[in-house]
Amino acid sequence: MRQLNALMLALALAACIRAPVPAPEARYMIGEPYALGGLWSYPHEDFALTETGIGVVLQDASPDRRTANGEIYDPDALVAAHRTLQLPAILVVTNLETGRELRVRVNDRGPEQPGRILGLSRRAAALLGIPRGGAAQLRIAVDPGPSRALATALPSRERRALAISTAPRALVSAEPLAPPQGARGTAWTSAAAPRPVATPASDLALPPDPLPEEVVQRPTTPGWLVVEVGSFFRRDLAQRQAARLAGLGARVETSGAGRQAIHRVRIGPFADLATADQRVADVLAAGLPEVRLLVE
Repeated sequence: MRQLNALMLALALAACIRAPVPAPEARYMIGEPYALGGLWSYPHEDFALTETGIGVVLQDASPDRRTANGEIYDPDALVAAHRTLQLPAILVVTNLETGRELRVRVNDRGPEQPGRILGLSRRAAALLGIPRGGAAQLRIAVDPGPSRALATALPSRERRALAISTAPRALVSAEPLAPPQGARGTAWTSAAAPRPVATPASDLALPPDPLPEEVVQRPTTPGWLVVEVGSFFRRDLAQRQAARLAGLGARVETSGAGRQAIHRVRIGPFADLATADQRVADVLAAGLPEVRLLVE
């Protein structure tokens, strides 16, 4: 009886001990559309992205949490959050107000607040000259070489189309045929299909992790703030959108000509962030969620 009781006790203790949950591995991802801060975002792969807008400092009290792509968040590393870029990606970030330029690793989704294009770790923000709780005008651009290297090297749970140059090629078996009458014959040999053209090694070099704290000083180029409420290939659609926001001073700006013309609905410009933020809130209150805050 004692042996039976001991066995039952051991089984009960074993049932109470849970196996450790394996930590998610860092991976390359794009992700599905999602809602954050009242706005829908649609992630996509973009190795040529360049945009301007307002960046903020990430307020995160959990330094050991996992980011959207499974990396461990470190507020003392040069990392950032973006709403739509592939993760991870390397960005060149320039603070237009201080002229400081820095490379950061985007490995999370955000920021949550509408009208913000980038959330920066406290260390990245400090090096760029942005105080805690502050915001700044930024220009961001994807560094394509290191970003493509990460996309190639990291595991991914998402299916991605193979580049033509990297698709597998089978050996082709063939049998020589006599040339048609009057045609000149050529020698025939059986050989494997040609190898893909190699990508330059410099483009495949993985960026260091963590990134080095290398700050470059550029000229300061602060600009005006403009609220953009959609872009259209048809001017009548843009005019209809602008009419819905006539009370906010919306107008249509056209760039290009003919079929290449793009018609953008814009409000502003504004000299201060508080006024621009209020216009963003007004646009959202009007039921138009596709709004951007740009620096020009």
